[in-house]
Amino acid sequence: MGARQAAPGAPQLVLETDGDSQVMSPSRSYNVGRDPTGDIVLADPRVSWHHALLHVDDGHWTLDDTGSTNGTWTHGHRVQHLDLDPGTTVSFGSPDGPCATVSALPEPTAVGRPAPSAPSALTSLTGSYRPPTTVRPLPAKVIRIGRATDNDLVVPDLSVSRHHAELLARPDGRYEIADSGSHNGTYLNGQPVLRAVVGADDLIGIGHSMFCLVGDQLQEFVDTGDVDLNVEGLVVTVDGGKVLLDGITFPVGQKCLLAVAGPSGAGKSTLLNALTGLRPADQGTVRYDGRDLYRDYAELRRRIGLVPQDDILHTQLTVRRALRYAAELRFPGDTAPAERAARVEEVIGELGLEQRADQVISSLSGGQRKRVSVALELLTKPSLLFLDEPTSGLDPGMDRSVMHMLRDLADDGRTVIVVTHSVLSLDLCDRLLLLAPGGKTAFYGPPGETLGFVGFPQWPEAFEAFENDTARDWAGQYRDSDEHRRYIADAMERPRRSQGTAPVPVAPPPPQGWFAQLGTLVRRYATALSADRTFLAVMIALPFVMGAMARALAGSKLDENSALNALLILCVGGVLTGAANAVRELVKERVIYQRERAVGLSRSAYLCSKIVVLGTITVVQAVVLTMVGLVGVKIRPQGGGGIFLPPLLEITLAVALLSFTAMMLGLFVSALVKKEEVTMPLLVLLAIVQVVFCGALLQLNGVPGLNQLSWLVPSRWALGAMSATIDLHQAVPGKLTDDPLFKHTQAAWLLDMGMLVALSVLLGFLVIRLLRRHEPAIMRG
Repeated sequence: MGARQAAPGAPQLVLETDGDSQVMSPSRSYNVGRDPTGDIVLADPRVSWHHALLHVDDGHWTLDDTGSTNGTWTHGHRVQHLDLDPGTTVSFGSPDGPCATVSALPEPTAVGRPAPSAPSALTSLTGSYRPPTTVRPLPAKVIRIGRATDNDLVVPDLSVSRHHAELLARPDGRYEIADSGSHNGTYLNGQPVLRAVVGADDLIGIGHSMFCLVGDQLQEFVDTGDVDLNVEGLVVTVDGGKVLLDGITFPVGQKCLLAVAGPSGAGKSTLLNALTGLRPADQGTVRYDGRDLYRDYAELRRRIGLVPQDDILHTQLTVRRALRYAAELRFPGDTAPAERAARVEEVIGELGLEQRADQVISSLSGGQRKRVSVALELLTKPSLLFLDEPTSGLDPGMDRSVMHMLRDLADDGRTVIVVTHSVLSLDLCDRLLLLAPGGKTAFYGPPGETLGFVGFPQWPEAFEAFENDTARDWAGQYRDSDEHRRYIADAMERPRRSQGTAPVPVAPPPPQGWFAQLGTLVRRYATALSADRTFLAVMIALPFVMGAMARALAGSKLDENSALNALLILCVGGVLTGAANAVRELVKERVIYQRERAVGLSRSAYLCSKIVVLGTITVVQAVVLTMVGLVGVKIRPQGGGGIFLPPLLEITLAVALLSFTAMMLGLFVSALVKKEEVTMPLLVLLAIVQVVFCGALLQLNGVPGLNQLSWLVPSRWALGAMSATIDLHQAVPGKLTDDPLFKHTQAAWLLDMGMLVALSVLLGFLVIRLLRRHEPAIMRG
């Protein structure tokens, strides 16, 4: 943050403060204070916001007090200026206030890495001089790593499996890491591996921990949330060359609350998608504590929390139950229920939700629902928390309350970035990124300096100017300003990780805990549906209503006057029950799926949970529909039975399979559309298509084009199967019923039923492919 200096004679020094260490380069200066975006952050209230400046003067490191309230102290004396040498200790705010000790940087080895006795290995790997959490000798044979206490190296992190991985010594003197079937995977330089050789410049990622091989040591570094985020030159374009983001660059310091504001269309949501990996930028980098987020996304995505504008919750559930289901999905299957419950209660307490823990989420106020969404993300202890319009639609009091919550979360040791239209509580933020139309940076710095820089007394005038003053070069004015130098250029002058050679891509390990995920998803979905009274009422009533209509048309027997109409109503009823159950289910949960997929949800397990729950409901409805419509009716008054089974049972199977296929068609429509509002009109259209192309109203057999098109319509095959069962052509002679699909033969019936199965499988495949569109672009596979 300070101005760069030219002092080649001054050495690099290490500054140790409160258990943290940082390498200080003589090419720049360092601000000390409570400002979370400063270079050296001291949270003690006795320390001033901008307390002191460390820099090089005439070839020597010096410290200057910058007008602090409580002073800078050494050896019990207050000082304004102090020359720094290795061994110097300085206290800030009081003689017994937080202290910093200066030491010399250890000499590198011949290969350019810190010597084995150096306090950290991350200096050359990530640019962060953090002391290791643990240091242990490298194994003679093997080190077992995991959450259970019987491991050689215990990692007390709920995202780590009980027996997660092993580090093994090879006969050639090298080491390799082997995953032990973990839930969340083992990573080498950000890429998932099952087994891989580890070199001296490699980072092993397990949960929130990184491991490095340093000489004869294994050093562990735990990500506790104190991370920097550096955004450099982000550019996003769309078809036609339109620029949505234009060279966005800014740093975000540790424990910083950053607000992103700007007029509509300025690129705020595009920036959020680029920072979280949902839609990576076309150019530029996002560096998480020196690591390329896009390159190491497979590992780092679990350290990022995202709260979209829409709720990522099943609002029919209670707060506690929703969080417990989320914990089941995000933590390894070998996590004990008591461990998960304890973490849930911890988060509930952290966000002040104790009084509402057993309340249904839909009954909460907007601000409280947003707290629950944040609580869900905090389960896995993310270091970065992103929020999209968290105060949208809230009154000023709730707006302030939510922003105070975010301020507290940042102060507790996280970096929080919030996209907002509201300017009511910007004073709670450490930094403001103001975007101009075209995705350009109009200002980045303390919120209190923003209006003065852009030249307007109030925010409405500033936003109005963005729209009206189109000739003003907002980005150019900021780029040439002292504010840009102070808050971006100088702050970005920090060491960054050398990327080295990218590892050979390795296929990620197979999804762990697939059946466990499926079980949790099924239970959660069934619970949510059972709490939806409107859905339950429609689900129960529809088969009875359609069955009664079929019964009225069937009369006492399926003869020449009633058979075709009764079968047609059974087809319509089967299609409506199946499609109506499913047509909203994916689109209404799109935001939830997108977020859960980003943190490890199996795509196939998610779809299977829908199929299991909805399929069970649909088949039961189909049975009720058929029984209400046909029990007591003479199905074959001319005599004879079904093809393989009694006629009533065969017709029930056909209606059940039709309803199931219609349910799959409903899921396909739900995955295809962008808005829930269009699903009901499409449901009506689907019903009409089924009626027209089932073969009960139009001659399809032998009509080129129409006949082939009808092959894609489930009701065509279902009517064929039911017609084959009752020998419709015999009951209702005529050209319309003289259809090969209606023949009373085993081949015709099996073809009809088999095509329904084939259509269900095809629709399932298409739904899987469509679900990919709503996943983070960087992880689609």
